[in-house]
Amino acid sequence: MAQLKNMGNVYGGTGIWEVLNTHLTRENYSKIFVLTDTNTHQYCLQTLRDALSTNTQPTVLQIPAGEEHKNIHSCLELWNQLSSLQADRHSLLINLGGGVVTDLGGFVASTFKRGIPFINIPTSLLAMVDASVGGKTGVDLGSLKNQVGVIRQPELVLLHTLFLQSLPQAHFRSGKAEMLKHGIIASEAYFDKVVPMQLDSEDCEALIWESVLIKEKIVREDPIEKGLRKLLNYGHTLGHAIESHFLRKDVKTALLHGDAIAIGMILATYISGEMLGFPKPSRDKICRAILSIFEKRSFSKADIEAISELLIYDKKNSNGKVYFVLLEDFGKYKINCEVRDTLILEAFSYYESLSRKI
Repeated sequence: MAQLKNMGNVYGGTGIWEVLNTHLTRENYSKIFVLTDTNTHQYCLQTLRDALSTNTQPTVLQIPAGEEHKNIHSCLELWNQLSSLQADRHSLLINLGGGVVTDLGGFVASTFKRGIPFINIPTSLLAMVDASVGGKTGVDLGSLKNQVGVIRQPELVLLHTLFLQSLPQAHFRSGKAEMLKHGIIASEAYFDKVVPMQLDSEDCEALIWESVLIKEKIVREDPIEKGLRKLLNYGHTLGHAIESHFLRKDVKTALLHGDAIAIGMILATYISGEMLGFPKPSRDKICRAILSIFEKRSFSKADIEAISELLIYDKKNSNGKVYFVLLEDFGKYKINCEVRDTLILEAFSYYESLSRKI
């Protein structure tokens, strides 16, 4: 791993465990809790235990793995456990897991006793480059993504990229979608570097850190999403609706977050071309790259109608209007764009017509 890196409250590279132990010693928390899911309990918990030098032994809490468990019922279980274990306002919750764990754990910590401190230690690529960074916490409301939550910064975010070695390839691809998004909204050169990236690539760790820097810079300028931070939702308006739709249909047919966002980015890029003149060569380049990584999906007329109906729940909406983030080119954005229904249908038709030979 590379030498210690730091951006705000996010740390990566060697020395992250020293950062953690120094923080724990300084804060002298009354109790320490570690939230895992069934996967990170098996593959990642021992690494954390071995790294801790504090005299206070952490109490481990566990939830089942999977997006379907990112709900208020899981929160109730955890709130009750924290209460029965006599957690107080100077207790700490360490969230050790992917995006479900960091989102849900951050929300549980932010609301228990009106807020206890928490630390995120992401174990998936998606969580490292997106979910654990920026202070967004929350849970789903049924199949609707992230409808309940708050923005509250963790004490620390610690990136230990060796955790990725236990990550299934599908989940690695899911996280890669957010890295591609960072390239589309901020840097074509970065996008070009991410496309061929593999888990064993020499520059994988450096590219992860570059992704964090892109997101952190945006979050610092707009921490509560009044303007610029909406840019991070590129591809997410339709992407989240697609994800919610397939989660609602059947857990077995559910798409991983990155798979849904990859489709959403193709749709948003097509719409950007039609509304803002996003260059067709760049559009084709983006679509070709995404389809080289992600499986092509099919949408029936009923699917598209249901997905369109779900757009009303998007968190960027205001006064009953659905707003999109669109682009004029790589890194040139426009927020709060209204898109006519017929253009959304055209975007799906465009997606259906695509092949890998764009």
